[in-house]
Amino acid sequence: MKSRDTTSTWERKGGHVVSCTTECIQRKYVLIYLHVLQVILMLTKLFDFNLNSVTESSLWRSTDYGTTYQKLNEKVGAKTILSYLYVSPNNKRKIMLLTDPEVESSLLISSDEGATYQKYRLSFYILSLLFHPEQEDWILAYSHDQKLYSSVEFGRRWQLVHERVAPNRFYWSKTGLDKEPGLIHLETIISEGQALYVTCKLQNCTEANKGKPFPGYIDPNSLWGWDGKLGRRRFSKGHCNTPDLHVISTDENRVVAAVQEWNQNDTYNLYVSETGGVFYTLALENVVSSMGHEGNVMIDLYEVAGIKGMFLANKKTDNVVKTYITYNRGRDWRLLQAPTADLRGNSIRCELPYCSLHLHLHVSANPYTSGNIESKDSAPGIIVASGSIGAELTTSNVSMFITSDAGNTWRQIFDEEYSVLYLDQGGALVAIRHTPLPIRHLWMSFDEGRQWNKYSFTMSPLFVDGLLGEPGEETLIMTIFGHVSHRSEWQLVKIDFRSIFNRRCTEGDYQTWHLHNRGEPCIMGVKRIYRKLKPIARCVMGKTYSVTMTSAPCDCTEADFECDYGYERRSDGKCTPAFWFLPSSMSRSCTTGTTFINSTGYRKVVSNNCTAGVIAEYTARRQHCPTQAPKGLHLVTSEGKLTATLGTNVTFLVFLEEGDGARTSIMVDFGDGHALTYSNVSSIEDGVKHVYKAVGIYRVSATGENRLGSESVVLYLHVTCQLEYIHLSAPFVAVKSKEVNLTAVLWPSQVGTVTYIWWFGNNTEPIITLEGSVACTFSREGVNTVTVQVSAGNAILQDRKTIAVHEYFRSHLLAFSSNLDDHNPDVAEWRLDVSRVIKNSMVKATGVSPELLLVTVLPALPTAAEFFLLPDKGLTEGKPEKNSLSEILLSALNQNLVQFTLRPGVQVTVYAAHLSAAPLVDTSENHSGSAMLMLLSVVVLGLAIFVVYKFKRYSAHDIL
Repeated sequence: MKSRDTTSTWERKGGHVVSCTTECIQRKYVLIYLHVLQVILMLTKLFDFNLNSVTESSLWRSTDYGTTYQKLNEKVGAKTILSYLYVSPNNKRKIMLLTDPEVESSLLISSDEGATYQKYRLSFYILSLLFHPEQEDWILAYSHDQKLYSSVEFGRRWQLVHERVAPNRFYWSKTGLDKEPGLIHLETIISEGQALYVTCKLQNCTEANKGKPFPGYIDPNSLWGWDGKLGRRRFSKGHCNTPDLHVISTDENRVVAAVQEWNQNDTYNLYVSETGGVFYTLALENVVSSMGHEGNVMIDLYEVAGIKGMFLANKKTDNVVKTYITYNRGRDWRLLQAPTADLRGNSIRCELPYCSLHLHLHVSANPYTSGNIESKDSAPGIIVASGSIGAELTTSNVSMFITSDAGNTWRQIFDEEYSVLYLDQGGALVAIRHTPLPIRHLWMSFDEGRQWNKYSFTMSPLFVDGLLGEPGEETLIMTIFGHVSHRSEWQLVKIDFRSIFNRRCTEGDYQTWHLHNRGEPCIMGVKRIYRKLKPIARCVMGKTYSVTMTSAPCDCTEADFECDYGYERRSDGKCTPAFWFLPSSMSRSCTTGTTFINSTGYRKVVSNNCTAGVIAEYTARRQHCPTQAPKGLHLVTSEGKLTATLGTNVTFLVFLEEGDGARTSIMVDFGDGHALTYSNVSSIEDGVKHVYKAVGIYRVSATGENRLGSESVVLYLHVTCQLEYIHLSAPFVAVKSKEVNLTAVLWPSQVGTVTYIWWFGNNTEPIITLEGSVACTFSREGVNTVTVQVSAGNAILQDRKTIAVHEYFRSHLLAFSSNLDDHNPDVAEWRLDVSRVIKNSMVKATGVSPELLLVTVLPALPTAAEFFLLPDKGLTEGKPEKNSLSEILLSALNQNLVQFTLRPGVQVTVYAAHLSAAPLVDTSENHSGSAMLMLLSVVVLGLAIFVVYKFKRYSAHDIL
């Protein structure tokens, strides 16, 4: 595709001619536009909807402010598909291009404003980049598999920093705030509900060099930073641990944050901090939010450019949304006064507070179109926004409004939505209509939106896709890009407005403008006077002249102070302590004989520069520390949990709300026979560590005492260990309607608080116990299943047994030749297989029906087994027949007729045990309880042997 230049002209009233150039660029689905000093770089990508992927990209470069473009595909690789381009914020000559990771993982680097490139292969896929705010070659890269990499050579070489890093939760250190310039703050993912805040050295992030500023875990996605500074947060409605927090502004080290509390769905409360960013107070409730680009939450809060402390916010009250404005960083809010007349000069009757002006405050996610509201640092006081007039904000009947005096008065400029571009530091405004239809006109104003002139910028109507401003707000060059038809190439229309103006601005073209809030000139403690261009001036400011400001301090008034942490504003404007706050708690770190800063309930708004006046009345005072007994003692674990793992360090934190902390001794009793005493509270600020050596529930107590009194607090800590294995001990055969004992044996035997859940047969409702044994009876003959689940901590293990139930049976213990013990791994599978082999050997030696005989091998060593002789239901149930079968079996056993081959060369003989616990007991009269007791007695030993033998002895299937 060859680019071609076409030149068209467009005239305005008065005969001036302004030229523009239309560059024909192949139209793609995506366009990325980047200014680099005098150079413009443009990346276009073709998206194939059938393949659902990008199939082609083109890189374009202009060195004449967009008049002509050169295609650079051959320099980056003719078949290379590019995805993103970046410029170093500290050296505009350095450019980085990323390739499409679905095709290849590489990056291309340029050090000459994008003229030439070198290609470097990557071993990972880059999802996002974070450039260092000062070092031009330092970069952090986040990969698709949650790994963080670093480079100190502008991407030429990379080194792994850390794995399992939370997305967008990594920050560079800030000079003056961190001791080391190459320090990285990041949040690592431990589990679904746990994360860690760690610091790493740039090129040496080993375990030995990691830092952990906070003890224990933090909430996932709760790490946030400003200017490289991380810290705690305390809110004026108690301690808020919600992870749904969004940092809005960090100007002058004061944080403005939006927090969604438990009772909010689509609104947030706005909090502001003092200069330390630690203590927060409520500034505005129920600020509207919405879901923005890529699932990000958007807060309807807009910080006006060029005027510190000025915000606009949309607040919901009784399901009605209204727009409010503040000039002192959220200390006071008020509604916007609507214009007095519409576009046609008709009067608008709109009286506060029943009717006001409401604005849409969303900033555009598309860098090539303007959002609902625009303001610039170079044009203080000028705000352009879309909105509506009435009792609430609506999405219908939307018009465009402008203010030239920082929100005090507003004018309507269009009755539809337009994109507005600031040129020449706000000396000229250009507006293009928001419409899906093709257009060929734009509007321009030279008097801050009071009058608008219509211009034609193209001969053929154009579907406008976006506006591109040139580098710097002082220029008078812009580019419109769009397409003539849905199948056409992109048309880039470069418009140079300089021919409209007759001359450069002089000193006489400027006037002074006083910033005010409804006539009050003192805002944020100063009177600010701006030098602005006169609305009637028709000249170019350029870089020679710019908007400047002078200021003079004001005397402090009550309006310059906001409520301090822990205080709330009443309806009369006074700040009083909140119900949860104890003002005396602020002196808890006091030492008798020293002083502390005692709040008056007020604090000066951050960056407020007022002097004298009532400053002494509202400023916190230094007072002598009171002498008082300890009060409000708190004892918690560092992780805030009431559980701990056996053998690990448990850190206890002790806090004292009131009292002389330096002279209050603390005794911590760990509840296991160990206790420690400390001379004062401040000596254990980092916590007290202790290791428990046994499982159990411990009563941990802390006692604070000084010469005026004492106070104690108790914590109950559950120390547990991991449950590894359970075994359900149950008889192989049971008598109908006779009670049977079932026991769940644990390994380890002590794991802490345990819950047992039992299921019998087909019952859907389980029995839940805190004991490991349960008694039950079976009312019907046949095979019954018993299942037990054991819940200990985060572990749930299960075992299941089948029990044969009959009216009566006889049993006898079996012994074996000693060579069997040498091959017994004592695992359930092996015992099951050997039981089957023994039964087959007994049936073969005696001719007894296999349906009448059951055999089970018992756990543990020496190897023992038990056989059960069941009644023959096909015969008259009489004891002579049963006795005859028993005698046959015992005779065969005593004559060494029952044998089996364990493996070649290993012949095992089965005997009738001489010390039988219940030889030939008729269980219709008395259940073989003694045999069962013996069975239970060997289970615990068997579990211990199981752990040792399970993976060291032969498989149970070796006997087959």
